Amino acid sequence: MGQIAVIGPADPTTEEYETARTVGFLVAGNRETLVCGGLSGVMEAACRGAQEQGGLTVGIVPDAGNGNRFLDVVIRTGLGHARNTLVAQSSDAVIAIGGGYGTLSEIAIALKIGHPVFGIKTWEIEGVVKCATPEEAVLMAVRAARLSPGYRTPRGGP
Repeated sequence: MGQIAVIGPADPTTEEYETARTVGFLVAGNRETLVCGGLSGVMEAACRGAQEQGGLTVGIVPDAGNGNRFLDVVIRTGLGHARNTLVAQSSDAVIAIGGGYGTLSEIAIALKIGHPVFGIKTWEIEGVVKCATPEEAVLMAVRAARLSPGYRTPRGGP
């Protein structure tokens, strides 16, 4: 089972929120685990979509809180923004939706450690694969995750 991180702003536009919700739904539909920073906005929307599809959500939160209400697993780090490293490191592939400097830091970390990043209306920097739709981003992320050395076949088949 692969782990796909979904990253983006805590205060998204309506379009970013709906895009993230669709991405989460599609990640879960492909039987992959959704990893995120565990808070509001894009993170919450992606988790909401994943849970609507019966998927597993993991939130790596910056403090001692419980994160958003759509998390199955909460990892309380107490690390503040430094937890961005854990989000990137815990993924096999990353999908970035919109975003500010926090999203940029997660993109940079993922690229630095060799994890593929697929972006929807996000930072246009070298290494980020630009995607036009949630479907395209998830398809590419799932393919990349399944090629990752850490990928494990889900119980019950691919």
